[in-house]
Amino acid sequence: MAAAAFAKKFGELLEITLVESDEIGTVGVGEATIPPMRVFHKLLGIDEQEFMRATKATFKLGISFENWARQGDKYIHSFGKTGKETWLGDFHHFWLRSRELGMDFEFGDFCLEFQAAQANKFFTGPGADINYAYHLDASRYATFLRAMSEKYGAKRIEGKVIEVKQDHDTGFISALVLASGVVVEGDFFIDCSGFRGLLIEQTLRTGYEDWSQWLPCDTALAVQTESVGPAVPYTRAIAHHAGWQWQIPLQHRVGNGLVYCSNFMTDEEARATLLQNINGPRVNEPRLIKFRTGRRRKSWNKNCVALGLASGFIEPLESTSIHLFIMAITRLMRFFPFSGVEPVLVDEYNRETLAEIEPIRDFVIMHYKATERDDSPFWRYCRNMEVPATLAHRMELFKKTGHAYQAQGELFRIDSWTQVLFGQRVMPEQYHHIAQLMSEQELRQFLMRMKESIRDSTEKLPLHEEFVRQYCRAQME
Repeated sequence: MAAAAFAKKFGELLEITLVESDEIGTVGVGEATIPPMRVFHKLLGIDEQEFMRATKATFKLGISFENWARQGDKYIHSFGKTGKETWLGDFHHFWLRSRELGMDFEFGDFCLEFQAAQANKFFTGPGADINYAYHLDASRYATFLRAMSEKYGAKRIEGKVIEVKQDHDTGFISALVLASGVVVEGDFFIDCSGFRGLLIEQTLRTGYEDWSQWLPCDTALAVQTESVGPAVPYTRAIAHHAGWQWQIPLQHRVGNGLVYCSNFMTDEEARATLLQNINGPRVNEPRLIKFRTGRRRKSWNKNCVALGLASGFIEPLESTSIHLFIMAITRLMRFFPFSGVEPVLVDEYNRETLAEIEPIRDFVIMHYKATERDDSPFWRYCRNMEVPATLAHRMELFKKTGHAYQAQGELFRIDSWTQVLFGQRVMPEQYHHIAQLMSEQELRQFLMRMKESIRDSTEKLPLHEEFVRQYCRAQME
């Protein structure tokens, strides 16, 4: 992703070398994305249909969360806007008022993306006002971007790094030595070496801030299965007694994975649980992935910026990993040290990175904290754990007053916070009384008209599977 972006935008200004090894490959399980990816693709001039055919992608309108607040519960965190707000009061206050008056509207009744996801419907095109992302084959996406980076002038070198050379005086990285004996010199280095952090940690000793006290899952098992039914336009996140399981439908197969905490589940138990809860024949053997939630103390250290897993990892629950790559890449493009590394530039990059990732971390932690489950040691731990002060404040503010907010620069909108909080049975004690300025009859008519409008719009949409077939059908091998 970094090579493609820099080659496309800065190819005439920089000499870009991409060092990667076919032996190592990509993690390959980052198959679910969120809507800002479309902005990145627009920046790079990527044709949506070409990209979707190349990666055998489908559309994604949100995430279906199952068994999170209680076993048997189900809600969708969609990418859409819920209802219509006023200048003084967000829509959810009007919905809370309707509940108080005994009206039986569901919160999801007022969101097109929510309703379309439930109905397995989708459409995009001129005039379509729907917010969406993708499910994609991550390995094919890497190949697609590699070809794009080379097209725009990046030089690719195949090989494994066995030594990192540093300047004796400054400690800056000066060159990479490959197993073949090739030496790759450079002025600036981007570390995409995954959890190992070959440059940022093993060489520069940057340090790591551990978040596992709040995000205790530390292992994933991933396996692919053949499709046995139509691809739905949402990811499934199904909680189990020690974590959760994902299902991500592509055109040709389904990505499955079990995320769990090794303190509460063994690898053998996880494998058995995963294989009991998949549909369709397996395409490959389950692959074990160990991780530690947290972040590097600096994403930019000396003349090196870490991207992706090398810079840290929250966990895949809200599909934010690829988004964080994109934001880091675009931030680095804005801050690129063409005239040399300035400490003040490095400090600002790291400050913005931290300001971006902490609210995302808090949003993911909230899914575990806001639970009523006490049926296993894992869920009892999550329910009773102390959370970061920033999240504790946010949740208390919502519980006491119904106030939710999106601070400047934050990824998740008020719609996201409210959909998840309500979905996890967190109900405020109050609502903003601007909602009382409507009479009961006015409020009922207002909500009914909106619900019917969204229902009518949803009914007119084609089925997701049919739209994918005519819009971006991939060639099957």
